[in-house]
Amino acid sequence: MQVVVQRVQRASVAVDGDVVGAVGRGLVALVGVGRASTPDDARWLAAKTVGLRIFADDAGRMNRSLDEVGGEVLAISQFTLYGNIDKGRRPSFLAAADPEPGERLYEAYCAALTVPVAKGVFGAHMVIDFVADGPVTLLLRREGGR
Repeated sequence: MQVVVQRVQRASVAVDGDVVGAVGRGLVALVGVGRASTPDDARWLAAKTVGLRIFADDAGRMNRSLDEVGGEVLAISQFTLYGNIDKGRRPSFLAAADPEPGERLYEAYCAALTVPVAKGVFGAHMVIDFVADGPVTLLLRREGGR
């Protein structure tokens, strides 16, 4: 699995013009599930997401975690994180999980987060609106327990 986390002041996601999820201060998590991804990867990445010390403390240093600042996560499924562009100009998505296991592991990641979570709609075309904070953007990866 791969998760791109973006620290935000606020964020929302819409499907067909209707907002289906929104958060205040926290993270947007773009969640990609690969063919080798496991439920343990989902749990590990969720714990890592919540525990990242990327929010400012009283001295302005990145030293507080999401749960310490009362933050939220807007989790968006994003199979395109597994796009391979090594050959040609059109991405290949052969490394991405099929929809059924992909959705199951995306939901496992969301369920393992220990902070408030808003979600997009798995498999839908979504419009994401956010105000980046920093910006602070990180790529978290774990595949098959490694």
